Amino acid sequence: MNTPNKLTLLRFILVFPFVILMLGEWGGEMRKWICLFIFCIASVTDALDGHIARKYNLITNFGKFMDPLADKLLVCSAMICLLAQGRLAAWAVLIIIAREFIISGFRLVASDNGLVIAASYWGKIKTVCQMAMIILLLMDLGGKAALAENILVGLSVALTVISLADYLWKNKGVLSMQD
Repeated sequence: MNTPNKLTLLRFILVFPFVILMLGEWGGEMRKWICLFIFCIASVTDALDGHIARKYNLITNFGKFMDPLADKLLVCSAMICLLAQGRLAAWAVLIIIAREFIISGFRLVASDNGLVIAASYWGKIKTVCQMAMIILLLMDLGGKAALAENILVGLSVALTVISLADYLWKNKGVLSMQD
C-alpha cells in the first residue's frame, strides 16, 4: 500500500477518536481543542495524500474511490456531532449528507459499469469549504465569530449543491448505461 493510501486510511481511523471525544463528557475545555487538533490533522491528510499521489504518480483506483469516502466520513461525522451539540442547523446537515448519499450511489452505479470517477474540482472546493466551516465551528469562538460561521455554512451548502449539479452533469452518461 502506497503512502497516499495510508494517509487515506489514517483519515478513516482518526474519525473514531474524534467522534468519541466530541460526544463524550470528559476533558472540559481541552476536549474542544483536542477535537480541533484531530480534525485538522485528518483534514491535512486529505490535501497531503492527493499532493503526493499526483506528484509521484501514485494514483490508484483504491485512492480514487476511498479518498472521497474518507472525506465524507470525516466531514459528515463532524457535522452530525456539531448538530448534536446545537452548533449546526439540521437543514444544512441534511442537504450536505443527502448530496453525499447521491454521489456515493452514483459512484456505485459507475463502479458496476467498470468506471471509477474521481472527485471533481467543485467537489474539492466544497470539501475545503466544509472543513473550514467545521474548524470554525469547533473553535466555538462565540458571538464574535457568528457572522463568519453563518457565511461558511451558507457557502458550504451552496457549494454542495453546485458540486452535485456539476458531478451529475459531467457523468450523466453513467445512468444511461443501466438496463
